Amino acid sequence: KRSVFISLVILALVISGCAAKSTRDQAANYGGDYQGAMGAPVAAPMAPAMEESAQDSNKGFGATGAEAESTQMIMMTANLSIAVDDPSVTLTDVQKLAKEMGGFTVYSNLYKTQTINGSEVFEASVTIRVPAAKLDEAMEKIKAMTGDAQKYTLNENISGQDITKEYTDLQSRLRNLEEADAKLSEFYENATNTEEALSIYTQKMQVTEQIEVIKGQIKYYDESVSTSAVTVDIKS
Repeated sequence: KRSVFISLVILALVISGCAAKSTRDQAANYGGDYQGAMGAPVAAPMAPAMEESAQDSNKGFGATGAEAESTQMIMMTANLSIAVDDPSVTLTDVQKLAKEMGGFTVYSNLYKTQTINGSEVFEASVTIRVPAAKLDEAMEKIKAMTGDAQKYTLNENISGQDITKEYTDLQSRLRNLEEADAKLSEFYENATNTEEALSIYTQKMQVTEQIEVIKGQIKYYDESVSTSAVTVDIKS
């Protein structure tokens, strides 16, 4: 009983003591470039329980850890501005193209705007996601919708963001938290009274919540790397 109590005290101190440091690490890892480029939610501050054994745990990753770092994770995004005869028709064609290529539409907007001479014309904006391997193909097919890609492609740019370090860090944090969760489960099963059980249960719920947040972030990264975003401004 004394051993379990001491272990719980240490775990509680590690969780509370690392929370502030984790918050700063998250701000450094996910601020600026990541949030501005993708507009994605940043993972909540994580308490890497059992931190004192993290180095030993990392040593156990072996080839898996090396393999994770050797695989680059690149999020690709593209922006395209084109001129066409009928933006409403092209908007539909772009959405159809995304679906045919195994992607989907994220956002679309068809609106009226005024020309210099005061007449009203339609313009459109659409963001689609297509399989990353088909990004160049999608760009070429969208430009071809103008009838003369060289003449009516007004602007085009493609950018990539390397998230390998952030992704590897998230996986490491997830492993550490899952180890802490397993240890808390052992403590819970061996609790000798209601007070101990309640304390362990509370900590376990906190760790479980953090695990779910990180899994969500990893899933977002996986999807962002496997598909590329293409935003198209369609003018007449």
